[in-house]
Amino acid sequence: MERSTTRISRELLAIPGVQSTGAHIGQALLGEEVAGVNLGEIWVSLSPQADYTTTLDRIRSVTNGYPGLFREVQTYLDERISEVLTGGKEPIVVRTYGEDLKTLRAKSDQILRLVSSVPGVVDAHRDISSDVPQAEVTVNLVKAERYGLKPGDVRRDAATLVAGEEVGDIFRAGKAYDTVVWSPPQTRHSFSDIGNLPIDLPSGGHIRLGEVATVALRPNPNAIDRQGDSRYLDVGANVAGRDLGSVVSDINNRLASVRLDRGYHVELLGEYQERQTAQGRLLESAIIAGALILLLLQASFRRWRLAVLTFLTLPMALVGGVLAAWLAGGILSLGSLVGFFTVFGIAARNGILLINHCQHLEEHEGMEFGPALVLRGARERLSPILMTSLATGLALVPLVVLGSRPGHEIEHPLAVVILGGLFTSTLLNLFVVPSLYLRFGHSRRGSAAPLPASQGTGGST
Repeated sequence: MERSTTRISRELLAIPGVQSTGAHIGQALLGEEVAGVNLGEIWVSLSPQADYTTTLDRIRSVTNGYPGLFREVQTYLDERISEVLTGGKEPIVVRTYGEDLKTLRAKSDQILRLVSSVPGVVDAHRDISSDVPQAEVTVNLVKAERYGLKPGDVRRDAATLVAGEEVGDIFRAGKAYDTVVWSPPQTRHSFSDIGNLPIDLPSGGHIRLGEVATVALRPNPNAIDRQGDSRYLDVGANVAGRDLGSVVSDINNRLASVRLDRGYHVELLGEYQERQTAQGRLLESAIIAGALILLLLQASFRRWRLAVLTFLTLPMALVGGVLAAWLAGGILSLGSLVGFFTVFGIAARNGILLINHCQHLEEHEGMEFGPALVLRGARERLSPILMTSLATGLALVPLVVLGSRPGHEIEHPLAVVILGGLFTSTLLNLFVVPSLYLRFGHSRRGSAAPLPASQGTGGST
């Protein structure tokens, strides 16, 4: 890993546009993402003048030149968001649960072949799960009892001599240094050396480890991952050339053919699953918000018919956002959904203010209900509506022009949807809403019940 990381870093620095690189291998136990020495990350900083697409293609070309290594090229924000949402870095994660590691590896390899055969899947891989040689100390209970030793004492002493044990810290000049007890390297060079390591006796003195335990070389898994008290193994993959939803649908269809023993099951995780969950939550919130908006419209207009008609026209404001998202690639992300809700709110606000202004002209300025009133209301609200749309749109233009650059993974699709939605929402409020108000918003004064001209009195006979 150190040799490969160093070579890749040198080649990356030779690419025009790459400003600097830094790398680390593995991560400490107290780090954000605990990893062994089989994982390394190279951080690449690009020059502001570099052509992002060309430089990114050259970086991928360099990393693809090292066969046998699974590699990904991601932005920092994209990687961190993926890890927070799904616990993994890939858009698609097929997780197999079970207890027997051999069976898990076999089923994961079968799933890997199925996932790799789906069109649009790239960089499919199974998490590293292999046996590594490890010294195993098996205590002979009878012999250990003869010397007054407990099995735990033997294992602890052997672990200290072979692997070391931190026993304290030394503080110098504001820095802390670990104090570790360990045996000299020459005393643990081979298994026969390990068998000769001295073990403390409770009564004093020492005894050879080999006299109370057997030291052997055994295969052990490099890592054991568990969730919900069950061991699991992941198959991850990226998507290119197809939309994520179609790829996941094909994977689900092929996973139906995998037979699993009792106690084993498969879950499909990743960005798509989290996006579906988030969309479900957003849909529930949208229904509640829609009901509240309808009530606010009725409270503002004091007519259910006008409130319902205005509410039903609001989705027309989203047409521009849909077209803009389609032109930008046709993929709806969480940022795009937030953009749709923003456009919906802006259209509702402008529509309420326009109709309220028309009602104000009729009730307080004495204008007769008709085309002249509606034209004056629309004309007087033209400037505020255009200023709102232009101010919002101009603030989003840089995010749209810069494109999907690093750090803009959320802002870019949001800005595209809002900018397209502002265009159609402005047309809606300036042309459609006044026409509907003229057709269905009849005179408020004319709808009042007329009072009787006179009222007589009666008597009894």
